[in-house]
Amino acid sequence: MAWLRSPVRLTAVGLFLLAVVAGVLFVVPSGDTYIVLPDRARPVEPLVEVQGAKTPHAPGGIYFVDVIVRKATLLERLVPGIHEGATLVDAELINPSGVSERVRRRSSLHEMTRSQRAAAAVALRSLGYRVRVRRSGALIEEIVPGRPAARKLKLDDVVVAADGRRVRSPGELRAVLREHRPGDVVALRVQRGSRTLRVTLRTIEDPQEPGRALIGVLVDQAAVIRLPRRIEIDSGNIGGPSAGLAFALDVLEELGRNVDHGLRVAVTGGIDLDGHVLPVGGLKQKTIGARKAQVDAFIVPAGENAAEARANADGLPILPVRSFQQALRVMATAAKNHNS
Repeated sequence: MAWLRSPVRLTAVGLFLLAVVAGVLFVVPSGDTYIVLPDRARPVEPLVEVQGAKTPHAPGGIYFVDVIVRKATLLERLVPGIHEGATLVDAELINPSGVSERVRRRSSLHEMTRSQRAAAAVALRSLGYRVRVRRSGALIEEIVPGRPAARKLKLDDVVVAADGRRVRSPGELRAVLREHRPGDVVALRVQRGSRTLRVTLRTIEDPQEPGRALIGVLVDQAAVIRLPRRIEIDSGNIGGPSAGLAFALDVLEELGRNVDHGLRVAVTGGIDLDGHVLPVGGLKQKTIGARKAQVDAFIVPAGENAAEARANADGLPILPVRSFQQALRVMATAAKNHNS
């Protein structure tokens, strides 16, 4: 009767092999593709320690949202729809050629640190505290591979002069570059650690904007910030600048200002030293993460970020803002509408 048992054995072996294949597909990374996934919004308050903090207003709170970025498995690459809100991204967009995972991660963590300092400065200034800020130049935050800067500049370099003119901010560097045509040479003075270097770069034409000269960098404000009271923000391994606005609002809340008015509000957006709200990435995933946390509203940067958030809101109120002060106003309005 061995022939009767053979199909059973074959079925068992087939199921086992199928399980092995499925396991391999689900675990083994695809190598050249990343996946971006939603992460549930979380309260900011446990991450922030403010000298002289007061008891937060209950039951509301400020929430920050992040995204999960990792290499996609073979199965996720074949069927990305197994995760809600998943987006597949080519590895080149996550780690451009010549930029290692380690360097990208370090740059992302540095962005978070700078964002936290700017957030604390904006919050304290809004309460009337004197915050000492010395703007020291344009910080090289990202270098585009294959562009002129890739050969001579490094991450964390600070441009302090261009064409003999002092540069104290990204805007001043951009002003110098606007005076150039593609193919012109721009002379930079760069602070790299304790060394000062002179760097000359031949500009190229912006492929998105004909006639505009560029050198292939993204820059941020380099500044020394002295706060009048101790503020510590422990964001762990979370990188990037997109929680800046959320941190600034929470600092205000912890110092006694009723910012959330009893609402649970998710917030995303970078913030600069002047209180301008800056656009961020991953709004599709962040909106889903805010929805999963069942918050009352989601504050986002105005413009394309707001449009993407609305497209994924599924009934979640989206509040677009352009500045820190506007964020305070829209939360007060949202609370009135929510309670009416």
